[in-house]
Amino acid sequence: MKPINTLTMAEHKAFMSSNAKFLQWSLFVVFLWFGAMKFTNYEAQGIAPFIAHSPVMSWLHSLFGVRGASTFIGAIELATAAALATGALNRGALVLGAAMSCATFAITLTFFVSTPGVSESTAGGFPAISAPIGQFLLKDLVLLAASFVLLRIAGADWKAGRRGNAIFNFFS
Repeated sequence: MKPINTLTMAEHKAFMSSNAKFLQWSLFVVFLWFGAMKFTNYEAQGIAPFIAHSPVMSWLHSLFGVRGASTFIGAIELATAAALATGALNRGALVLGAAMSCATFAITLTFFVSTPGVSESTAGGFPAISAPIGQFLLKDLVLLAASFVLLRIAGADWKAGRRGNAIFNFFS
């Protein structure tokens, strides 16, 4: 195997493409699973405290109620999964799916500061975070990073594809 600094441009592009596909399908599974779970009462009750304390999302409970808010979020997460899957055939859909993924995890990271119980007082408070809430939310930082990397790669690929004939690349 060649050292990374001796890769040709074609090898580099193939390497980045394979990594993007791994991120794309990993995020697809996450959104499919999380989205489907939002249609259950168990999940609706589980996310209710996060939504209730969120300045970004608390309006959902007022508008739809606990179950309706969860269903609404689930529909958006399933739409994100669909965009990520469609991205296998359409570059623009992959950019959309990656952007939706970024938005999702950026919003859930706001729960870190708005949800009570994130810091663990028995361990001295912040920066010690609680296992059930703080550590649960902290994983979204990695998911946001993965989404952002996918967005950068998909965006560059989409832009490169659009440099050719605009008519034939309109739907790519």
